[in-house]
Amino acid sequence: MKEDHGMNVFGGGLNYTGLMVDIQQLCKLYPYIDTGSIGNTVCGREIPYLRIGRGAKEIHFNGAFHANEWITTPMLIQFIKEYADAYSHGKLLYGVDARELYYQSSLWVVPMVNPDGVELILDKPPKGMEGRLMQWNGGSADFSGWKANIRGVDLNDQFPANWEMERDRRQVTNPGPRDYTGIAPETEQEAIAMVKFTRERDFSLVIAFHTQGEEIYWNYNGLEPAISERIAERLAEVSGYRAIKLTGSDAGYKDWFIQEFRRPGFTVELGSGSNPLPYLEFDQIYPKAAAIMVEALRT
Repeated sequence: MKEDHGMNVFGGGLNYTGLMVDIQQLCKLYPYIDTGSIGNTVCGREIPYLRIGRGAKEIHFNGAFHANEWITTPMLIQFIKEYADAYSHGKLLYGVDARELYYQSSLWVVPMVNPDGVELILDKPPKGMEGRLMQWNGGSADFSGWKANIRGVDLNDQFPANWEMERDRRQVTNPGPRDYTGIAPETEQEAIAMVKFTRERDFSLVIAFHTQGEEIYWNYNGLEPAISERIAERLAEVSGYRAIKLTGSDAGYKDWFIQEFRRPGFTVELGSGSNPLPYLEFDQIYPKAAAIMVEALRT
């Protein structure tokens, strides 16, 4: 059995249009990959998911909750491509039998939770919203640091896990590029779609991929199962990242998943340095991300 370490990034492009091209091509190349939509964004874009695997154990990965962390999307797409290729050809996927993974687990991936925000950074503001977005952005037409959705709400502060505490901690009272929690949890279509999608499935483990710090957050207010720390240590071992017991953070997707389901949930901060991370660093960051994903599938 051969080892698969292919690093030819599968990409029709980095933006939403490129993502949809990638999904179409992946499903054509590998017909056993399922795809669909978990809902629509404020601008009407579908939020796609992909599923690979037929095992009873359901696992979920997502990326690009924050617009300027768009590099997490091609990371996830590349992993699905490598996984599918390894399964099709009987190869190892980072030292693990891909066919064994395929029949043990079902992996559900939402590669771009925040398409409108990603498009704002990588393309241009939606027609008719230019003035409002520039105002929210402090008068600047440079949206490269924008984290929020197109309504200026931070989607990873939108979940009903001590949302009021996060709002008070942030002390951001108006829409903007980052840290505005909105007027209540689950006001934004993208967050609502993620809650509905998660409740419809039976995920045993979830990972939300972000970018900054090479850290793995695994806990939430003591509500996580005991195994979460051990899994985090394994993810840290294969990647070289640090497993961190985080405090002073609420209302995130990982927080809400742990609170509601009492199952292992993780936030993985890929890479370090400036945000957005330069795409030139993809080849350096990706193998560590892939090792984390394979290890998560093995749990």
